[in-house]
Amino acid sequence: MLKKNNFTEENPTILSYVRDLPNLLSLAGLACSLLAIYFSILGVFYAAMIGIVWAVAFDWSDGLVARKMKGRTATDAKFGGQLDSMIDVVNFGVVPAVLLLSFGAFEPLYLFGAFLIVAAATLRLSYFNVYGLDGGTQYTGLALDNNGLILVAIFLLESVLSHSVFSLVLYTSIVSLAILNVSEIKTPKLSGNPRNVFLLGLYLIGMTIVYGSSLV
Repeated sequence: MLKKNNFTEENPTILSYVRDLPNLLSLAGLACSLLAIYFSILGVFYAAMIGIVWAVAFDWSDGLVARKMKGRTATDAKFGGQLDSMIDVVNFGVVPAVLLLSFGAFEPLYLFGAFLIVAAATLRLSYFNVYGLDGGTQYTGLALDNNGLILVAIFLLESVLSHSVFSLVLYTSIVSLAILNVSEIKTPKLSGNPRNVFLLGLYLIGMTIVYGSSLV
């Protein structure tokens, strides 16, 4: 017997949620990740790094804006949370996977590491969506936004190491991040602290300047 869906005439349209500012910020982060994927495939890795770090910035900003907005319903918050999770899989799972594959010239060896980071991102967010924050302040497992922040910093080594050596560093780093994402370690919610937001702003500006100047 077919199960009836929960839609009624009063349900909002899908596109109506695009008018919600936090959701627009989430989608802006997705656009940055799409650029990171695009430039990774082209081999313009420094441009990809700029896309990644801006994706982190938008990922942090959507939640901050949502908490400040008045009049958002519980349904708005629930939809925004689901959208954010979907996009996080792309931002911090798919993007590192494509980066690794492209840097490794799409050799089959790199498929294993790429799968691990996407699988870890999916598992970690599924777990978070069920259990939420531990004690309201800590994540179980390394929060996915750290994947982007760490990879952007690690990629600074690309200019001083040989391609083969850095390929190993990148592969090891991404596999290590995948393991940490699904581990039982406790990590704090960084985006909820104004000091951390300020530090992210400095990091964003610094990395944009560093990688941007290398593109000129």
